[in-house]
Amino acid sequence: MGSNSLSNKKVCNHCTLLCDHCIQFCNSIRRVVTLPKINDMSKRARLTNESLNRYGTWLLTAGGDIAQFERNPVLLYMHQRGQVIGIMKDILVENDEVIAEPEFDCATELSRTCKAQYEFGSLRMFSVSIDIIEMSDDPKFLKPGQTSPTITKWKLTEVSLVDIGANDDAIRLSYKGKTLTLAAGDNPLPKLITTKKDNMELKQVALMLGLSDTATEADVKTKIAELMAQEAEAKTLRDNLAQMTLSAITTAVDTAIGERRITADRKDQFIQLGQKVGIEDLKNTLAAMSPAGKVSAMINRASSSSTVSYAKLSEVPADTLELMRTEDPEQYKKLYKAEYGFDCQI
Repeated sequence: MGSNSLSNKKVCNHCTLLCDHCIQFCNSIRRVVTLPKINDMSKRARLTNESLNRYGTWLLTAGGDIAQFERNPVLLYMHQRGQVIGIMKDILVENDEVIAEPEFDCATELSRTCKAQYEFGSLRMFSVSIDIIEMSDDPKFLKPGQTSPTITKWKLTEVSLVDIGANDDAIRLSYKGKTLTLAAGDNPLPKLITTKKDNMELKQVALMLGLSDTATEADVKTKIAELMAQEAEAKTLRDNLAQMTLSAITTAVDTAIGERRITADRKDQFIQLGQKVGIEDLKNTLAAMSPAGKVSAMINRASSSSTVSYAKLSEVPADTLELMRTEDPEQYKKLYKAEYGFDCQI
């Protein structure tokens, strides 16, 4: 260092006055020290977490399957197929969320634009598209305000850079092969019975219907529909049977009237009796009633009997006495006089 003077010394960023060799060494040290940080979290984006979403459900992070996505970590723009703008790298699952770092390929004008906007901050939200594998309404998975069962198993299919993270595309769900689109009012996710009371009532109804206590609301509705159909069929049969029974009762009563077992003015009375006791008991009752003879025949029998057998009025049977008085007044007067000793004034 002997011949070097103060005038030709150079200033180093890390030292006060150093020679050229010292400056080169210190600069090499600085280059090592200022290397970019590994896994800089400021470049990472949250893909999903366990917060309640607009579908009334949430994703259990531990139930996510990202293996297929890691083999093809495609980054799309606004969930549009064919609008590939890059990939997602360094995917991590930690703290109940999925995070990753976007890398734009800059192969298209769209990708270059998205990168510029992402770095500027005007585009900075990401949205995932998933396939639902399993859901659960177990109370341990439920959150306040939840309306659909929790998604406990799911598969990540793609990630998109989106303009507004809180819109209908903030998370895109696919359930039973059908994409859910809230904007169209089409949400086929099952509704959640959120309270213990509702669950108990559902179980009680299921048991009353002959189902197991694990029956779903859909099972209960199906069983009720079956029972309602059976009741409608049974009512039709009951109505038909009642009509047939009434017809048979009316026929039996009309027959009894024709046989002079009862008079026509008592028809309604005997029809009501038949509806109470049944057709068989009604027939037995009517059969036990003797048919009434013709009036002329009764008069002739009474008249014939009185001529031969009766000596006085008191010997005439009560059921014949009135007929004799109206139909055979001479015989009546004769017997009257024989009974009381004076003429009858009729």
